[in-house]
Amino acid sequence: MKFWLAAALCLGLASPAAAASDREPAPAGSFPGAPPQFTKFTADELTRGFLALAFGSDLRIGARPKGVRRFDRPIRAVVVGGGSVDRVPAMQRVLFEYGEKVPNLHLSVGGAVDGAEITVRLIDEKNFGTALEAAFGREVARAFVAKTDPQCMTNVQSDPEGRIIHSESFIIVDKGDDVFLDCAYHELLHAFGLSNHDQRNPWTTLNQNRMVGYLSVYDRALLTLLYDSRLSPGMTRDQVNVALPQVIRSLGLAGPK
Repeated sequence: MKFWLAAALCLGLASPAAAASDREPAPAGSFPGAPPQFTKFTADELTRGFLALAFGSDLRIGARPKGVRRFDRPIRAVVVGGGSVDRVPAMQRVLFEYGEKVPNLHLSVGGAVDGAEITVRLIDEKNFGTALEAAFGREVARAFVAKTDPQCMTNVQSDPEGRIIHSESFIIVDKGDDVFLDCAYHELLHAFGLSNHDQRNPWTTLNQNRMVGYLSVYDRALLTLLYDSRLSPGMTRDQVNVALPQVIRSLGLAGPK
């Protein structure tokens, strides 16, 4: 079977002003200096973000996927500890938060590495390059590092119909709480199926110019859309664009224009 592989990486550029409303401070547990978040968005703002983030990626190996990618079955995630700082409990808390706040994700945490849908590997920064080479091969990895200087990575493997088979994330543990939390929340968005970045979007964690470090209202809304039963793996951009207005309206995710 042929698979599609994607690497999603923490980087950064700038984004313009936008119209979302009701800004509030970062939630409890965020790192000091974490940015505030907006909590109300229009349907157009959610649609634009979803289409930008659910299609495409920074690094593609193999055939271009035809449509939406996500898991179509219950997800079990396992954290593999490593590095000089013990971040296993903190990483598990992040996973539990996704499971609690995103409807239909059907996420459980723990158990054996074999058979897990998501594997999160915690490593020191000095071992990141080796992990990248193991995932993509030396030539691809070195070219990509030279181009982007990434801090963390997710490798998403899906079938031609868009069903994610397995996601593997590499999270750095020894560069402080801000880097760890930003990578943890950022990379899980990729692992669940939001594979791209959008430097023009000022609300998402997947804008590479922002260090966020928590599950924002905006990103939670996008994952809620992705895992709604009315969207399915393999749906094309045009099909999703047609379906989103009704899904957003019925879920009550958007405020007035």
